[in-house]
Amino acid sequence: MIIRNFYDEKLAQASYLVGCGATGQAIVIDPLRDIAPYLSVAANLGLRITAVTETHIHADFLSGSRELASQAGATIYLSDEGGPDWQYSYGKDANVVLMKDGHVIVLGNLSLRAIHTPGHTPEHLTYLLTDHPASETPHSLFTGDFVFVGDVGRPDLLERAANIAGTMEIGARQMYRSLQKLNDLPDSVLLWPGHGAGSACGKSLGGSPVTALGYERQTNWALQIHDEDKFVDEILSGQPEPPVYFKEMKRLNKLGPTILGSLPRVPPTQTGVGRLVDVRDIDLLKAGFLPGSIAIPSGNGLTNWAGWLLDYGQPVTLIASSQEQADEAARDMATIGLDIVAGWIEPSRVGTGRVVPEVDAATLTEADCVLDVRGTNEWKHGHIKGAVHIPLGLLPHRLAELPRDRRIVVHCAGGSRSPIGVGLLLNAGFDDVAELAGGFMEVADRQPGMVTR
Repeated sequence: MIIRNFYDEKLAQASYLVGCGATGQAIVIDPLRDIAPYLSVAANLGLRITAVTETHIHADFLSGSRELASQAGATIYLSDEGGPDWQYSYGKDANVVLMKDGHVIVLGNLSLRAIHTPGHTPEHLTYLLTDHPASETPHSLFTGDFVFVGDVGRPDLLERAANIAGTMEIGARQMYRSLQKLNDLPDSVLLWPGHGAGSACGKSLGGSPVTALGYERQTNWALQIHDEDKFVDEILSGQPEPPVYFKEMKRLNKLGPTILGSLPRVPPTQTGVGRLVDVRDIDLLKAGFLPGSIAIPSGNGLTNWAGWLLDYGQPVTLIASSQEQADEAARDMATIGLDIVAGWIEPSRVGTGRVVPEVDAATLTEADCVLDVRGTNEWKHGHIKGAVHIPLGLLPHRLAELPRDRRIVVHCAGGSRSPIGVGLLLNAGFDDVAELAGGFMEVADRQPGMVTR
């Protein structure tokens, strides 16, 4: 038995390859759209990817199941649970097998049994792996967005992100009942979750790539609660804001993502087409915000904020420092279905950048409008007295709440999000804008009297 973990830091998403060394067969669970790593690892291990599956219709990234099956000649196994509203539109394709609870995928000496675990979504499946030559005791459970390290999948996304009214409490109760299906499994079973710390699919995910059911029984809050009503109250409270692109991901993954063949190389251009998106490193952005552009620096936050702030129907031109940076940014955007990059342009062709001043908390005055762009949970745990709170992803829709006759001083926690907020304000015509040096953490450490908790 062979298990390999593939983890995308930018999406906080895990996918898995499970292989049978005796027969050379392998399955990939919850693949991303960039399928090259799976094909490469399988080849190096002497395996053939004969099957692809996913635990549910994903909301936070574009599935690579169709892409990988097309390249590898594999069969796709999809959930047939959850009712008619939760069926894959491409479920009748010739290479697709639809599964109900109890369906077994056989890979040589290994088997993966599908367990219907609704809660996060109605169609969600979890896969129980048994290595039969070694033992009939199950070895691993691939949990998708069912059970995480220290947490469980949130049941409110369908209502809060996809606008499907009346599903939050139903999902929470389904999640509680799904957790009871773990009772008959031994403590030794390893749990391989679909996400880690930083994902918006839960509120307190741990950072370990794998855990054990016995450990989670002792430490995971969701497995400590044995009253359904109390569980519902707890799981629906304190969840972070769901990114707006989650709704579009649900739609595209249900329809079936377009098969690309390969991720395209971004062509260089002399003039911008559509929206200008500056993906240069954050230090270069702060050295001069370029006119007419939205700033989303390269790094772990680009995928998330591109999904929040860009329009799926509008082409973009990337402002980048190199071909490599442009290609990487386009790849990151493609993982959430933003196939809208028309080309990339060098910053010198856009215009002269504007330097936005940084101000120290001690120099703030009552005339300043302090804008906090952190998330709601961060705000609840402490904020600067008198600050205006607008989470970064909602800022383009709430600009009317901000004054145009006062200086706006933008801050986040430590400085990774505030430059994006600054760029949004400049692009919207706000003239007197500054950034708070060090962000909220600096203020909390050095000026605690300014903080309300």
